[in-house]
Amino acid sequence: MNGTSVEHIKDAAPVLGAYFDVLGVRTFPSLASKQDDYAELLLTSLIKYTGIPVVSLESSTLHPLQSLADIITITEHSNSLPRPKVVLTWAPHIKPIPQCVANSFSQWMTAWGKADFVITHPHGYELDTTYTGDATIEYDQQVALQGADFVYVKNWSSVSEYGKVLTEDSNWMLTRKHLLGTNNARVMHCLPLRRNLELSGEVLDSANSIVTMQASNRVCAAQTVLAEILKSL
Repeated sequence: MNGTSVEHIKDAAPVLGAYFDVLGVRTFPSLASKQDDYAELLLTSLIKYTGIPVVSLESSTLHPLQSLADIITITEHSNSLPRPKVVLTWAPHIKPIPQCVANSFSQWMTAWGKADFVITHPHGYELDTTYTGDATIEYDQQVALQGADFVYVKNWSSVSEYGKVLTEDSNWMLTRKHLLGTNNARVMHCLPLRRNLELSGEVLDSANSIVTMQASNRVCAAQTVLAEILKSL
């Protein structure tokens, strides 16, 4: 408190708790210290001191509402597949991006247990095993994509060399050529994305892309969670 902050969270949080019935909170990592970011101090402090339900709209480690929307999207487009193959593929980016979406999607997919889940990325981009569980890790993107029914494109920075961009290899950007070995895969991305850097325009604008529908399911995910919370108040 002898720095630039003017109010302690222990004092501010109860005021927010008095104003609202539910609080939605979005926090961001520094990408400087994994220990600090993964401790989720701000989010856990708000949960502790507000006295009301707190919904994570994205945090340093996880993005649960996005993952719920992702599961809804896959379910809607599975076309009665008994067990679809879902591939999370790393994509290039020009700046360090948090691991929260990749962590969360991995966590939800392994917990869901209704798909064959594969994660593919260059060496050095291994996610924390707390979230990946028993998912298959494949460093050859083309091998990972073989027979895929869904491909989730997402960038994230390194965990082992925390917050660093280790490669900008453009060959990892998903193109029409990458989809040739898939089962005419549906392509997903959480948005926003850098067109023709993370995902090619030819794929994004094709019938394979369900990115817009995936984004619209964020409304359904939020409504579902809020409805469940409000029923208990």
